[in-house]
Amino acid sequence: MFLSWLCGLQHDLNLRQTSYVTRIEWIKADARNTNMKIDVRWYYRSEESIGGHRQFHGSKEVFLSYHFDVQSADTVEARCTVHSSKSYTKLNAIENDDFFYRFEYNSFTGAFNPDRVAMFIAVPWGWCVL
Repeated sequence: MFLSWLCGLQHDLNLRQTSYVTRIEWIKADARNTNMKIDVRWYYRSEESIGGHRQFHGSKEVFLSYHFDVQSADTVEARCTVHSSKSYTKLNAIENDDFFYRFEYNSFTGAFNPDRVAMFIAVPWGWCVL
């Protein structure tokens, strides 16, 4: 079963072209509710990972990392949805704010979990799994 988390697109102070994708883990406020902070878990895009973009990475694929951070709630630009790869393939229409993930990513070591992907190729007698 896929759990739906609150995810957000966050801007960068360096005025990066694309927004960061985060999973919001916790929302906190001070006593007056004026200084909202969020605990986030970062998703990485393939071009941000060690090893870079590979042929089998999807254009809307992100990797859930072990990188946690505290950010100002003001950095959230919009809400987005990060689907499992299975639920993403079942979408009738893919919107700009739809992403999917198959891997967890360790940004310190560059390791992925799982570290392998089943690949299906068409052969004259049917399909073959590599």
